[in-house]
Amino acid sequence: MRYGTRVTTWCAGLAATLVAVVLVSAAIGPTSLSPVVVGKAILNAVAVPTGVRLGKQALVVPGGLTIGVPALDLRYGHVFSFAVPHTAEVIVVRLRLPRIALAGVVGFALATAGVVMQGFFRNPMADPSIIGVSSGAAVGAVATIALSISIPFALPLFSFGGAIAAAFSVYLLATQNGRTPVATLLLAGVAVQTLLGAVVSFLLLRSGRSLREAVLWLMGHLHNASWTKVGLALPVSVLGFAVLLAFAADLNVLLLGEEDAHNLGVEVERTKRLLLTVASVVTAAAVSVSGVIGFVGLVVPHIMRLLVGPDHRILLPTSALAGAVFLVATDTVARSAVGAVDLPVGIVTAFLGAPFFLYLLRKREVRSL
Repeated sequence: MRYGTRVTTWCAGLAATLVAVVLVSAAIGPTSLSPVVVGKAILNAVAVPTGVRLGKQALVVPGGLTIGVPALDLRYGHVFSFAVPHTAEVIVVRLRLPRIALAGVVGFALATAGVVMQGFFRNPMADPSIIGVSSGAAVGAVATIALSISIPFALPLFSFGGAIAAAFSVYLLATQNGRTPVATLLLAGVAVQTLLGAVVSFLLLRSGRSLREAVLWLMGHLHNASWTKVGLALPVSVLGFAVLLAFAADLNVLLLGEEDAHNLGVEVERTKRLLLTVASVVTAAAVSVSGVIGFVGLVVPHIMRLLVGPDHRILLPTSALAGAVFLVATDTVARSAVGAVDLPVGIVTAFLGAPFFLYLLRKREVRSL
C-alpha cells in the first residue's frame, strides 16, 4: 500500500476511534447520558464567526481614569440546534468536555514527543522525559505550590519554564565544539534528572500543608481541567506536531547514523537541535497543564510501531492520534472505575502501561530502531 493511502487510512480509523471514545467518555459519570445526547450537545456547542464590528472596550489607566478604546467584537452563530435537555448540555459542555479535551491534547503531545525522542536517541526505551523535561516541570510546579505563588497562571507558567530550563541546561552540558553527541546528551539528562529529583524532594519537605496538592500534581491528574488550560496547551502541541511532521523524513534518515545522514544531505546538528527543542517544548506544554503522566510517550509509540512500521511519516501522526485515544480512555477509567474516588490518571497509565510493556519485552516485540 502506498504511503499516502496508508497514512490516510490509519489516521481516519484512529480519528473515528477518538470520536467514539470521546462520546462514550462524556456519557459516563455520576449522571449517565446517552452517547446520542452527548453528540447532540457537542454539536450544539459548535459556533462559527458570523460577523465582526468595531466596538469599545473599557481600559483603566493610571490615576483610576477609565477610557474607551477601539476593540473588535466578533459575533458567533451556532451551526446546530438539536433538542437537548439544558442539564445535559451543561454537564457535557461545561463539566466533562473540558477534561476530555485536555486529556486528548496531552495524550497527543506526549505521544508525539515520545516518537521523536525514541527516533532521536535511536533507543526504544526513550520517552519524552529523558532529558529532564518532566523533572524540570516538577521543580517549577512544586516550588509554585510550596511557596504559595498566586499570580495568574502561576502553576502552568512556572512548570513550563522549569521544563524548558531543564532541557536547555541538558543541551548546554552535552554540547561541545558545536556538536551534541547523543550518548552525552542521554547521560547529561540522567544526571540532571537525578539532581532535580533531589530538589523536588527538598521542596516537598518544605511544602507543609501544600504537600497533598504537590504530590497530586506529581502523580499526573486532570481534575482541574478547563477550557483555559486546553487553550494554553493546544496551539503549542499542534504547531509543534506540524514542525516535527515536516522533519519526519529527516528523522528517518538519522536512524541510519549521523555520518550516513550527513552524506545524504541532512544538516545533522541543525536537525538535531530543532527536533530536540520542539519535542521538549511540546512535552513542557503537556506536563505544565497535567502534571507528570508516564508511559503515554513510551508505550503508545511502541504499539504503533508494531502496527504501522518505523516510517516516521506514518508513525508520527498515527501515534499522536493513538496517544489522544489512550489518555482519554484511561482518564475515563480514572474518574469512574473506583466509585466516587477520582484517581490521578498517572496511576492508571502506569498500572496499564507497565505490565503491557513488560509483556512486549517478554514476547521480544520491542523493535530496535
